[in-house]
Amino acid sequence: MLKTEFLSRRALLGVVAAMCCALPAWAHASAVEQFKTFVANNKTARGEFVQQQVKMVDGSAKVVKTFQGNFVFSRPGKFIWNYTKPYEQQLQADGEKLYVYDKDLNQVTIKALGNALGASPAAILFGSAGAADLDKNFTLKEAPAQNGMEWLEAIAKAKDSQFDRIGIAMKDGVPQVLELRDSFGQVSLVTFKSFEKNPALKPDQFKFTIPAGADVFRQ
Repeated sequence: MLKTEFLSRRALLGVVAAMCCALPAWAHASAVEQFKTFVANNKTARGEFVQQQVKMVDGSAKVVKTFQGNFVFSRPGKFIWNYTKPYEQQLQADGEKLYVYDKDLNQVTIKALGNALGASPAAILFGSAGAADLDKNFTLKEAPAQNGMEWLEAIAKAKDSQFDRIGIAMKDGVPQVLELRDSFGQVSLVTFKSFEKNPALKPDQFKFTIPAGADVFRQ
């Protein structure tokens, strides 16, 4: 991958503001407190997301790719992260294995869940069993509040993490935005909507069934 110009938080906020519109000021618990409470008290959740890849173009932050989808999770380590547009791809974890299904190719890649999650955004949102587990894998610190949201930064303690930093925006105790920066300076923004906390889920909801005729690769 080619290196892209490192984006400033100020430039990114223009994109976030456009996505979240005008949010009222909110000054209750800190972002770290909100996030730890969210992890401790929300064993399941579901909702929708918009994921945007952002880079600098002529000195301004521009969205170069946009993906849409939905998600559902059950702690620890069970989730479905489903891309629906512009193409269909499903990432599904059953607590032991991660299945990556590309519908167009009819191809499934199977990985051990622990190795696949590591210090990834999936680990920080879905993998942690509780606040103690969260502190074991990440260093959390406060970041400046912006656009009516409280921000924190999560830095992975593992040296082989694919992300230099994960920014998390909290509002009313719910994650609103993830800001993902990798070692190449590339940035993705994930904005959540229709976030439902602690829905009742079926016990077998995260069991993955390999589609008929699919090519299967194990890593």
